[in-house]
Amino acid sequence: MKEKSVKEIKEIVDSLSIDKYLEYIDILKDDERKSVQNIAIKMGKKLDNIRKEEERLELINTYENEGYTKGYLYIGGIDEAGRGPLAGPVVASVVVFKPNTKIEGINDSKKLSEAKREELFDIIKEEALDYGIGIVNNEDIDKYNILNATYMAMKKALNCLKNPPDYLLIDAATIPGIDICQKSIIKGDSKSISIAAASILAKVTRDNIMYQYDELFPEYGFKSHKGYGTKEHYEAIEKYGITRIHRKSFLKNVL
Repeated sequence: MKEKSVKEIKEIVDSLSIDKYLEYIDILKDDERKSVQNIAIKMGKKLDNIRKEEERLELINTYENEGYTKGYLYIGGIDEAGRGPLAGPVVASVVVFKPNTKIEGINDSKKLSEAKREELFDIIKEEALDYGIGIVNNEDIDKYNILNATYMAMKKALNCLKNPPDYLLIDAATIPGIDICQKSIIKGDSKSISIAAASILAKVTRDNIMYQYDELFPEYGFKSHKGYGTKEHYEAIEKYGITRIHRKSFLKNVL
């Protein structure tokens, strides 16, 4: 390698598969040129990040694997988006994967950028054995309250599946009135791949709905705050009043 230029070495490294990294890191570290040693350091960091991600992906299959060990065959993860906003629906999703599914970068939707969520949205739908999405509008939220509306959305999502799961992982809740064994997991959207996937499908679906509402009601800024109670949103309500998509039960103090 010492006879090659730094540019040539970079081109070689860019073409390498990950399984060749260790071999080349040792070679590049012996090069006296600082710029070449820096390439080796960057390769080492990349390799370390890949290993950490592999370990994380193994870890977030733990609850699913526990379910398989207990004899369950069709395990779903379920989560919601939109319990807190002043406007728009609450959306729930359920996702069923085959055992030991690994999707790079998958995590709690709140920890991901919008671009990453949208990228994973399509990947999840392709990788899932099955998935369902349930939507409950603001009128039913006002009628039944947000907790019951959330359960309704979750049941709608379950009803979209071709076959009901025999084991359900859920983020810090238990759905009443369903004949499925459930396991509630605190912060489950960062501990279970199925729940993480469900959180992403629910979040992206709801965001897309709010983008449509932004076109109908551009003065409210739904595209930016998605219906949450930001200063901008409250100022718009004060100036223009409420729309047909606002949750009146959330706005009793301003009506």
